[in-house]
Amino acid sequence: MPDALRLALTTLTVLRVQGPERLERRTAGRAMELAPLVGLLLGLAAAGVLSASQALVDLPLLPAALAVATLALLTRGLHLDGLADLVDGLASYRDPEGTRAVMKAPDLGPMGMVAVSLTLLVQVAAVMTCTLHGRGSAALVLAVVTGRLAVLWACTRTPSATAEGLGALVAQTARRTVAAGWTVAVAAGFGWYATVATDQEQLVRTVLAVVLGLGLAWVVGRHAVRRVGGLTGDVLGALCELATTASLVVLATGS
Repeated sequence: MPDALRLALTTLTVLRVQGPERLERRTAGRAMELAPLVGLLLGLAAAGVLSASQALVDLPLLPAALAVATLALLTRGLHLDGLADLVDGLASYRDPEGTRAVMKAPDLGPMGMVAVSLTLLVQVAAVMTCTLHGRGSAALVLAVVTGRLAVLWACTRTPSATAEGLGALVAQTARRTVAAGWTVAVAAGFGWYATVATDQEQLVRTVLAVVLGLGLAWVVGRHAVRRVGGLTGDVLGALCELATTASLVVLATGS
């Protein structure tokens, strides 16, 4: 488990802890099973920045932007880069091999740039709205954890697009029972908190945020299998950002 935790931290965050001496698919699978835990740590860090900046700034726009920027910095922007690469690849309308070639190109295409810009804009707006409703920190943590749940689920079922790379290392290595357990725990835990802190309406919103976030990731993941050929590191990053964003949008609805 220590090897898996170190691998999860080095893969999903900016932390450069010493990884395992021998990298195996079993260890990689256990690392992906710890992705929601890493998401919790990232979410708490971003929520801390949100709360601290709220104490200094009256309007919620800047705190929301700083919280989203914190997530990008703590993940080295890798998930956003994956989203940009996947969108550029899908927009090329090539076969799987050609799509992967576009995704590997070092330059950023216009569709990828638009996708990242709009994603960040929506995330900031959603966090700001949640903050105005008094649930900014909780919503941010839940959305970030949901994004990492999407990564975990993708590693349970989606085949690898290539024989090497991150996708080949983690594809179909995580256990579905663990993914299901994490999902129930997250929905139940945050749902309980929402009920205690606010009301039943927030409980429904919390469950929907998890379900719709994972649902969007599932749809995009299936499309990636057809267009990209399977799982890659870019696909994982894109699924993470999409699930996070969808969850934030759901949590921003209502009063």
